[in-house]
Amino acid sequence: MEGEVSQVIFYLLSFVIIVSAIYVVTLRNIFHSALFLILTLFGVAGIYILLHAEFLAAVQVLIYVGAISVLIIFAIMLTSQLASKEIRQSNEQVTVAIFICAGFLLASLGSLANTVWKLSENPLPNDNTLTIGRLLMNEFVLPFEVVSVVLLAALIGAVVLARKEGA
Repeated sequence: MEGEVSQVIFYLLSFVIIVSAIYVVTLRNIFHSALFLILTLFGVAGIYILLHAEFLAAVQVLIYVGAISVLIIFAIMLTSQLASKEIRQSNEQVTVAIFICAGFLLASLGSLANTVWKLSENPLPNDNTLTIGRLLMNEFVLPFEVVSVVLLAALIGAVVLARKEGA
């Protein structure tokens, strides 16, 4: 019974994620797209909870929904020209994009169908978060620091691009 309920919740969350993700890329109003992005990220957090990855769900909500999405909404609201009706919010590449997306969809479905999924019979340890923290600070400290330098470079680049000429 519990498996059936979680399966129904999984399909419901998947439907919400797919529909809201389609709205993210197809809506003309960028503010509405940002709101659907938040809904998509909440759905992904729900999938993490179903997979018993509560730590990842909390990180998803705190970082992506709480910080990055709010930052995107602030950026949209502060740049009033993005929401202007004079800006054309479509391009001529729609047909090409549909063909490329269909190709990626077929490749993804093909790889999903041909992959043998190996499930571990061993239960997960109770201290997953502690293990992840230890691995990040010991074995994978170099990639962790490289990622932080890349994020810092992206932040500096965004500030330089957003700065007005002559200011």
